[in-house]
Amino acid sequence: MARTQKAMTIRLSHEQAEELELVAAVAKQPVSEIVRSAIAEHIETRKQDKAFRKGLRARIERAQRMIG
Repeated sequence: MARTQKAMTIRLSHEQAEELELVAAVAKQPVSEIVRSAIAEHIETRKQDKAFRKGLRARIERAQRMIG
C-alpha cells in the first residue's frame, strides 16, 4: 500500500532555520528528511511516556463517550 503524504507548514525563528539547514548540510540530507526524522523520534518518545499515554487514554475515553 502506498503511503500518502500531507504537506504542512511550520514557522521557525531565523536562528532555528539556520541551525536546521546547517544540520541538514552536514548530514547531507534534505531539511525535510531531518524534520521527518526528528518528528518520528519525538512521537516514539511520547509513546513511551507514561503521562502521555494516560492523557491519550483519557482523550480516547472522552471521544468514545461522545459517539456513545
